[in-house]
Amino acid sequence: MSAPQPDHQAPETQHVMQSKVACDGGEGALGHPRVWLAIGEEGWVECPYCDKRYILDGPAGHH
Repeated sequence: MSAPQPDHQAPETQHVMQSKVACDGGEGALGHPRVWLAIGEEGWVECPYCDKRYILDGPAGHH
């Protein structure tokens, strides 16, 4: 028997080189308010509005 599949898609991910990123949902008027997010020691952060995950590819603390 296979494991049940979630009824939603995994959040979008984007690899970045800076530890501070801005997210606005990426869809113009259909997006969400722009928020600034800081990537911590774990190396990633998720937007609280759209769940997009930003993964740091550069050294931690690099701006």
